[in-house]
Amino acid sequence: METLKEKVNNGYKKLGKKNKMQSPRLVKVVISVGVGSFRDKNKMKVVEDRLLRITGQKPSSRGAKISIANFKSREGDVVGYQVTLRGPRMYDFLERLLHIALPRTKDFRGISRDATDEMGNYTLGIKENTIFPETSDEELKDVFGMAVTVVTTAKSKPEAQEFLEYLGFPFKK
Repeated sequence: METLKEKVNNGYKKLGKKNKMQSPRLVKVVISVGVGSFRDKNKMKVVEDRLLRITGQKPSSRGAKISIANFKSREGDVVGYQVTLRGPRMYDFLERLLHIALPRTKDFRGISRDATDEMGNYTLGIKENTIFPETSDEELKDVFGMAVTVVTTAKSKPEAQEFLEYLGFPFKK
């Protein structure tokens, strides 16, 4: 079976391109988790630890840009974590996401095509972190969601959708 990296490198002929450099490529994968609703520091540490286990890379904390009194947040308070994956870690994460984690979701029928933006990037919302086998299922009280953004060099929305479908993204029929 061809790996994801081999598909990216060898897919220009199947995508109708004459040259390897004309073919879209994966640039990076950004995983974002918001923890603005958690006030407990221990829960924030749990989120950081699980994100570390899922991605294999230490997440960086993201602070609030402005203070909002209604949400009891101050400027600089940690409101989320983010991980940017490139290179081999990016390909490993996408392999696990596409072939292990997404099929484990309840009533999985495919992902939406509409999440592709005009710049050729795809953003996938995941409601529960428990679909990844790296997280332990016994701690179900601290379930959180995440956003996975796949950044490509595709020039348009249709080109990005064709490229991601070729890579094996399970789109709805």
